[in-house]
Amino acid sequence: MDLNTYLRHRGGAAKRSQLLAAGFQRPELEAALASGLLFRPLRGVYAISSADYGVMAAFRSNGQLTCISAAPFYNLWTLYAARAVHLSCGNGIPKPGVVDHSPCVHPRHPSLPMAGLADVLIHALRCLPELESLVMVQSAVCRGLITVEFLRRKLPGKRNGRARAVLDLLIPRADSLLEVLAHTYFVRAGLSVRMHVELPGVGEVDFLVGDCLVVELDGSTHFEPRQIKKDHRRSRATMLGGRLTLRYYYDDVVHRPQAMVEEIRAILRLHADGTFAPAW
Repeated sequence: MDLNTYLRHRGGAAKRSQLLAAGFQRPELEAALASGLLFRPLRGVYAISSADYGVMAAFRSNGQLTCISAAPFYNLWTLYAARAVHLSCGNGIPKPGVVDHSPCVHPRHPSLPMAGLADVLIHALRCLPELESLVMVQSAVCRGLITVEFLRRKLPGKRNGRARAVLDLLIPRADSLLEVLAHTYFVRAGLSVRMHVELPGVGEVDFLVGDCLVVELDGSTHFEPRQIKKDHRRSRATMLGGRLTLRYYYDDVVHRPQAMVEEIRAILRLHADGTFAPAW
């Protein structure tokens, strides 16, 4: 692996000790500096021009990237991009543009200036708004990276009550962050809802609401021509079975959830009046 590739796999920056341990030689590093391939943002750290801003901030503050700032490196779902750099610096000294979290107590990331996954999620649960932390934790749990029981044990006492309440919103399976959000909105609206239901002639649907209405959540892949045709066929099959299908997109679920819920309620009222009834 060449020097540039090595650094790109580490967020674009690394300590000299890491580079030497990886087999790169001091003359090679000095030559890379002289040619402009690398620069030295601070003593003992080498970086490429495309280095991640958060990784650089962690080195500059002698801290560990955490919370939502670490989410992309663990491939965790996020609703929004980080509005500031979230670090665990451990000294309590305020830093402009930095959200400084409590000290990390679990093993850190093996190669990046970053907290381990357990601390990242615990910090997120204590820091972020409810739904933002929920999607991060849900993605980690669904991939088997951590368990709800572990996180619950790490969040004892009254001061962690809000964080534990987020854990109560987790569902056994979620294929996208949209499913997590929609399920939360549906349950809080008092809707009778089941997820990932297999319907004859249709296949698995995202949600079955009140046994009469199928709700599907369409991500970016559903705009591909082949997928659009498949979705239309599934909708027709659903209608032949006596149920209607409502399809919602990212903007609906994330930015207009109340309108989505009210539309579903309107369909359910029509069904209650005898307008719709399942055939099986």
